[in-house]
Order: sequence, then structure tokens, then C-alpha cells
Amino acid sequence: MTTIKLHNTKTRTKEVFVPIDRKNVRMYVCGPTVYDRAHLGNARPVVVFDVLFRLLRHVYGPDAVTYARNFTDVDDKINARAAERGRSIAEITGETTQWFLDDMGALGAVEPTHMPRATAYIAQMVAMIADLIDKGHAYAAEGHVLFAVDSWKAHYGQLSGRTVDDMIAGARVEVAPYKKNPMDFVLWKPSTPDQPGWDSPWGRGRPGWHIECSAMAHDLLGESFDIHGGGNDLMFPHHENEIAQSCCANPHGEFARTWLHNEMLQVEGKKMSKSLGNFFTVRDLLDKGVPGEVVRFVFLQTHYRKPMDWTDKKARDAEATLRKWRALTAGIEPAASAAAAVLEALADDLNTAGAIAEMHKLAAAGDAAGLLASAQIVGLLTPAMAAWSEAPAVDLTSHEARLFAARQTAMDSKDFSEVDRLKTAYTEAGLEVRMSKTGVELVPGPGFDAAKLEDL
Repeated sequence: MTTIKLHNTKTRTKEVFVPIDRKNVRMYVCGPTVYDRAHLGNARPVVVFDVLFRLLRHVYGPDAVTYARNFTDVDDKINARAAERGRSIAEITGETTQWFLDDMGALGAVEPTHMPRATAYIAQMVAMIADLIDKGHAYAAEGHVLFAVDSWKAHYGQLSGRTVDDMIAGARVEVAPYKKNPMDFVLWKPSTPDQPGWDSPWGRGRPGWHIECSAMAHDLLGESFDIHGGGNDLMFPHHENEIAQSCCANPHGEFARTWLHNEMLQVEGKKMSKSLGNFFTVRDLLDKGVPGEVVRFVFLQTHYRKPMDWTDKKARDAEATLRKWRALTAGIEPAASAAAAVLEALADDLNTAGAIAEMHKLAAAGDAAGLLASAQIVGLLTPAMAAWSEAPAVDLTSHEARLFAARQTAMDSKDFSEVDRLKTAYTEAGLEVRMSKTGVELVPGPGFDAAKLEDL
């Protein structure tokens, strides 16, 4: 059997993965807060843990792995979006949840075994909070219930590697008169009449964010399970707080044995942000004609624990590679198993970059069957992802040169009518026209029709 090694954030070491029960391998990953489209950074953990899900199923069997990824559908951002658009919270969360599933499906992500919605687990959250109060780990104050960090002070901070005192000194914590300790965090908070709320022993209110995952993970996976994953931005305070409240509520369990965190995403070497104008959603890329398989390939070229840089060049190169690989494997049945070197790379802390390098070797050697089996274990070259590549690639270099020459002529004559005519024709054909001082780039969009270029 393949030996899997994973870097455990909690121990800061790469460990041999030994499941608690190899017939019931369990993984929980923090999912989205559903109030808008998923941006590109939101998609990275989905792809990372989708590959791990596939690997675990390959090693232990498809029926031996349980993967839970939640939807947070009660949150102040959702409330604000519903009020802003004059729509109900149920409409907003229902629509955005489906958007997320559609967009992640376009990237080839397999749907998890369980996709719990927080609002369906309010009773479990209330029960866990009441239990924490009974055990002296939480207290009620002014309609709120807060976790008492001092009750877990000896252990709090082990995941992120910080002491409580360091956290207080360096953190921006909410100051409230009802807190016994600045680091105490909310388990339950009161709701106004216009906010969603549920009855509880502490009055009508709604859960804090951290308690949601603890309650859902416990209900679906038990007191102890194998892997908990998410982006490294969740390590503190979210995952730290999950550990505290879960271990205090269930002192005989481990909660999660292994913690995996993926690094963040950049765009052209810079942090993605609206202020820099480099913020875009998965749907933005798909609508521009970037195939979901291409997005997935670009993600997999970087190890999950390293920052990933999205660039247009990487996307173009990925598309070219995938077209070659799909042409090579057309009409071929996959080998019985992925190549040993590919499996070895994946089993070494999910080294997808190493696995892709091995696939390039298989392609160069003409091993189509081995390439196909190896690619499919990471969700590439699957039949479901093939549609985009079935249309032949169109060489647009002559059109790009023509438009560039027309513009150069127009710069001298000051007559831009031919430039405008060509730009209009290319746009109507479904091409995005990108012009700069150094050249012209024509990028096919989702409605690109090459036939419309024939009369130009």
C-alpha cells in the first residue's frame, strides 16, 4: 500500500499518515461563507483538498473515505448583502451556494461526501455551547455566550505557535465590557428583530462563526477524525478556536489529528485585491473563456504549502500543454494505475508540482495510457472536462499582426477607421482585443466563432 506523508501544521513536521480507522478515513475542510461569487483564492483549497480526497480514495478505497466541507449560511456579511439587495437571506444563500458548486464543478472538483449548511445544525451548536458552560469553559453575559480562553490557556495557541499573552499583545481583539479576557471569543450572540435568530437558553440569537465547524464536524465525523484542512489564513483564530471548544466539549477525543493548511494566492506577483484591480472570481475567468481544466492545471503546478502566483502566461502555457496531452491520449484507455513516480510524488505531502513533472516525462516518452491514468488521479484529462478542448485551436497570429499593422498606419495617417472596423469584427467574433504599445493579443472568449473571421 502507498505510504502517504503529510505536513502536520500542529506538529510542524512531515508525518506518515496513519488513519484512525483505515476503513473510515475522515476529513473536514472549512468551506465558504455564501454571500457572493467565489474569487480565485477561494478555489485553491477546494482544488488542493479535492486532490487529497482523490488520493485517499485511491489508497484506501472509494467507500472508505468521508469528506465533509461546510457552507456557512449564517453570517453578518450575508445579512448585509440581503439588506443591500432587498432580497431574503434564504434567496441569497441558496443562489450563492449553487454558484459555488457550479464554479467548483467547472474546475473538476468532486463533491464531498457531506456538505452541511450551518443553519441545519443550530440545535447541535446550542447543545455544545450549553455543555461548555456546564464544564466551566464558557459563560453567558448580556445575551452573549463566550468561550473562556483561560480555561484552556495551557493548550490554546499550540496550532499557531503563539501564547495567549503574545496574542493579546499583537492581536486586534474585540473589546467588550462583558468579556472576562480580551481573547475570549463569541459562541452565541443576540439577534435584533431584523436579523436571523433562533431560540436558545440565552435568548433569541445566532451562533458565532467558530462553533459552527466544531458542531458540524462532531456530528458528521465524531470526537476524533483524521484530517482538518483549510487556508492558512484560518489557522488563527478560526482553527485555534475550533480546537479549544471541541477538545473542551469532548475531552476524550482528539478532534483533528492532522492539520493541513494551503498558502495564499497572488496575481502576477501581487496580492489579489480590488484596490489593485487584480481581483477576479472563478466565474470571471470561465466567462472569459479560460477552461476550468486550465485553472486546475495552473493550481497544481505549485505545491500547496507555497504561495501560488496566477499569471496569464501560466494559463496560456497550461492550455497548450493540456491540448497536447489530450491529443496524445485521444481514444486511449488509461493504464490500470497511475505511474509509480506520480503516486510517489502525490504521497509525499501532496507534491502536485512533482507529479506534473513526472507527467511531462510520460508524455515525452509517448506513454499515453500511463499519462492518462496519472492525470486522472489529480482530476485532469477526465472525460467530463474534455468539451473545451474538442474545438480545434485557432492560430490568431496573422490577425494580431494585421491589427497591429493597421494601428501603426493609423498613427501616421490619423485615420483609425480600419482599426475600428477590425476591432469591431474581432469583438463580434467573440475575441477579446488587448492592445499595447508593443503588440496586439486576441483572446478567444466563451462565444468565440472562428467562422466569422473568414471574410476579414
